[in-house]
Formats: sequence, structure tokens, C-alpha cells
Amino acid sequence: MVTNKASLKRNGVQDFVTLRATAVIMAAFAIFMLWFFVSTPNLTYELWRGLFSGLAMKVFTFAALVSIMLHVRIGLWQVLTDYVKATGVRMVVQYLLNLLAFVYVAVGLFVLWGV
Repeated sequence: MVTNKASLKRNGVQDFVTLRATAVIMAAFAIFMLWFFVSTPNLTYELWRGLFSGLAMKVFTFAALVSIMLHVRIGLWQVLTDYVKATGVRMVVQYLLNLLAFVYVAVGLFVLWGV
């Protein structure tokens, strides 16, 4: 009998869905920012600060930051698994890159909520 146990390990379907969902969020953020830059003739500090001071924009930016982190983690895991065969080296590089992705989100939050 096969039992379905809850596990912290990822599987291919979960990675596939996560990559697609994060790509949609990142694309939506990029399109919105492109639209903002194209439709704004004079970009001033006050206008920029006003854009990022709203709660909706902060949540949207936070979702984009977390999406980038998840996308990077899964993508780099896939690339490192394919190209770095030494397990110890791969684990160290993966750890450092995951730490860097987390720091990226943490710094982004400090900047974002400091507005």
C-alpha cells in the first residue's frame, strides 16, 4: 500500500507550478513598472515616493521580491544539480546563493517599508 505522507521535500510538479506562478507575478510587476515609466512624462522623487507609499504597491512589490527569490532558488537548484556534480561544492554554492536571495528580499523590505 502506498501512503501519501506530508513532506518538506519538493517535487517536479510543485517546482513547475511555482516557477510559472512566480513568472506571472514578475511579468505583471515588470509590465506595470514599464507602463508607469512610459506614461509618466516627468518622473520626480515625490511622484516615485507617492507610488511606493501606497499599501497596494508595497504588497505588489513584496510579492515580486518573494517571487524573484523563489524563482531564483528553484532555477539555481536545477542548474547546479545539472552542472555541479560534487555534492559538497553544490551544497555550499546553493547555500550561499539561497542566503544571497534571502538577503535581497530582506534589504528590499527595509527599503520598501522605509518609504
